[in-house]
Amino acid sequence: MQKFKNLICYGLGAATVITIIMLTSYTRPDSFGQGPLLTSPSTAATTAAPKPNHAAQEVHAPEMPEAVDFAGEALPMDNFDAKERFDRELVSNCFRHSATFLFFKKANRYFPIIEPILKANGIPDDIKYLSVAESALSNAVSPAGARGFWQFMSGSAKERNLEVNSEIDERYHLEKATVAACKYLKEAYKDLGSWTLAAASYNMGKAGLKKRMTAQGGTTYFDLHLNSETSRYVSRIMAIKEIMKNPTRYGFHLEEKDLYPPMPNFKTVTVKGSIASLATFAKEQQTTYRMLKLYNPWLRSTSLTNKYKKTYLIKIPITE
Repeated sequence: MQKFKNLICYGLGAATVITIIMLTSYTRPDSFGQGPLLTSPSTAATTAAPKPNHAAQEVHAPEMPEAVDFAGEALPMDNFDAKERFDRELVSNCFRHSATFLFFKKANRYFPIIEPILKANGIPDDIKYLSVAESALSNAVSPAGARGFWQFMSGSAKERNLEVNSEIDERYHLEKATVAACKYLKEAYKDLGSWTLAAASYNMGKAGLKKRMTAQGGTTYFDLHLNSETSRYVSRIMAIKEIMKNPTRYGFHLEEKDLYPPMPNFKTVTVKGSIASLATFAKEQQTTYRMLKLYNPWLRSTSLTNKYKKTYLIKIPITE
């Protein structure tokens, strides 16, 4: 019986092989997906042209503006290197759509806080774009440990009277950190002589920038040979300014409803003592712990010891 089954299996196998050989001999090679080896003129004429992909995104190079400046200092358009560095940042920020859209949205909320502080400290309004380049208008944390909208390192923050410890970190206090940035930039402008150089020093430090100016004999930002990050830094700020001041020119269409509104109204509570539990404090103020942290991101712990009895102003949202 087993031998009979084997004979049947062998017979079926042989029949299958013969069938495949016969079919292959009557089949054109291109029917296996290889395509014709040669295409005759008549065949080419009757081959349908590929359909256009209407879903494909059209991409156009952003047009270079005729003139660009930062805090009154013009980009030297006759300097091909300076012009191309700016163009690189213009292209980069034009096509980082999601990130650049968020610049516009958040600027509507935070620029009204930053602008009057800059003005009160005698700092050009264009400096606000530095905070966009630094942190995208957020309380970011860099790999090196810089924090907040203005990206202060701990030591630099303390030098400019910002409190930094395990419970309080005023690098996250937008108003106070903006004042500290104004102090630095005003000092840098006095030492270096231009706002572009002051901005560059914000990225690489005054000492490092002055050393390169001395070694190279350069007197302007655009003439200095700097590290890759700093050589792009001011150009990036200028490109961000250009796009944010002329959104539709670069394809960004936003309505008022698309922008983030100012933070809802709040009251200020003066605290001179300790707070054992910020969660309990929030409940006592008819708000939530989360809202307390959103309005006061500089409160970094769950409590406030206030060992030295300092005076703190804590924002409390007003519920209607």
